[in-house]
Amino acid sequence: MSPRRSYDQYCSAARALDVVGDRWTLLIVRELLAGPRRYTDLHADLPGVSTDVLASRLKDMERDGIGTRRKLPPPGAAYVYELTSRGRELLPVLQALGEWGQPELGERRATDAVRAHWFALPLLRSLEGEGLVEVQLEEGDFHLYVGAEEGPVHGDGPAPGEPDARLVLDSATCEAVARGELSVADAVRDGRIAVSGDGTLAKALLDV
Repeated sequence: MSPRRSYDQYCSAARALDVVGDRWTLLIVRELLAGPRRYTDLHADLPGVSTDVLASRLKDMERDGIGTRRKLPPPGAAYVYELTSRGRELLPVLQALGEWGQPELGERRATDAVRAHWFALPLLRSLEGEGLVEVQLEEGDFHLYVGAEEGPVHGDGPAPGEPDARLVLDSATCEAVARGELSVADAVRDGRIAVSGDGTLAKALLDV
């Protein structure tokens, strides 16, 4: 475990950066907002990070109280990493950072990696209410826990149960939402997002 470096400034922003300012840390948090993840899964969804750096950051997060490691019970018996309640408090930080970074996103470059669930946080910023939402994209399916106060806020694959709303959209529409050029409500109104479901979230979107 690397010794913690500090800006040695009596400022809450500086202290926060002492904990989460290292390269990759906040992106690891982004992945762990999906709930417990195995090391191999984290490494697969963080293209570009070395195994040494990922292992070091995870240990730093344990030391600093924003992440933890535990062993799954049999028959899994694998170790998983997850956020503590302190780590989960970084969700609004990531949301604000993502919103601030929208003008930097631009069009997708040929060299850009992409994972379907990376669109989870931008979509969450554009949805109101509470409930389970399944999202179907060309890159893959994922689901959102809109308004969740505890536990994961998104996850890979179809919803683990009947969703309150199901959204089907193409990559161009999802990228426009991620860039802040289009809201989910406007995309539904324009026919760019197909909505189905009997939950309050689906009904609210269909009534826009």
